[in-house]
Amino acid sequence: MANAASGMAVNDECKLKFLELKSKRNYRFITYKIVDQQVIVDKIGGHDETYEDFTNSLPADECRYAVFDFDFTTDENCQKSKIFFIAWSPDTSKVRMKMVYASSKDRFKRELDGIQVELQATDPSEMSFDIIKSRAL
Repeated sequence: MANAASGMAVNDECKLKFLELKSKRNYRFITYKIVDQQVIVDKIGGHDETYEDFTNSLPADECRYAVFDFDFTTDENCQKSKIFFIAWSPDTSKVRMKMVYASSKDRFKRELDGIQVELQATDPSEMSFDIIKSRAL
């Protein structure tokens, strides 16, 4: 299960929870972290949680991967949803941690079939609600 390039394994729960978010829409967001060379589920946000709840769940000084189910209304008044993959790598996190997350990102993202928009953020302003909304449209 480990990836030869980064030596990183992906816990099955990561994929299962993502499938539930994608197909059953049970969750608003899921954050993932790397522990002992394995990507695991960190936090899960219920369907009634907001984008602000999601951004507040990200640590200020540690990297995370996250998926966010963004509901929006188009200019034509259609209800839509897009699943975002966000690579959170704050400037204040350790260099080694940033390198591990960066080298494992593509491998992990491939495990999550159904990602529609990808975003890389090093600071909360790079993933503001307005940016998410503009990328979704």
